[in-house]
Amino acid sequence: MENVLISACLLGVACRYDGRSKPLDERVLAELRAHCHLIPICPEIMGGLPTPRIASEVGHDRRVVRRDGADVTAEYQRGAEEALRLARFFECRLAILKARSPACGSGEIYDGTFTGTRIAADGIAAALLKKNGVRVLTEEDILRTPIDKLLNS
Repeated sequence: MENVLISACLLGVACRYDGRSKPLDERVLAELRAHCHLIPICPEIMGGLPTPRIASEVGHDRRVVRRDGADVTAEYQRGAEEALRLARFFECRLAILKARSPACGSGEIYDGTFTGTRIAADGIAAALLKKNGVRVLTEEDILRTPIDKLLNS
């Protein structure tokens, strides 16, 4: 069975910035578990940030800034590097990450203005994983396509 990285919040771990989780439906999780070994990650926590924490967004300059203006780019970069280390250790070719997260978003994230504006870009960890050959999907991708097809493509 293939090892797959997955955002811990999608498994029900209360690790999001607001101290909550965004768990996948139990049927989806059961199907994932039937096809692969899930390796939970939270790049924000792995980078040293607390839970809960002040909301952050990635700006056009790729700096990660909290709503209060503090720069947390170093923590996000450290968490991304740890996620990549786990991907390599477990030989993961796929990651299922939280959509639009400043760390995990794939293809679309918030623009750094804290206005809810979305841009076509990747979160810090998603970008590093992709750069190193790991295929990154979001929970929205796996809800649109049968899991066996996603894993075999």
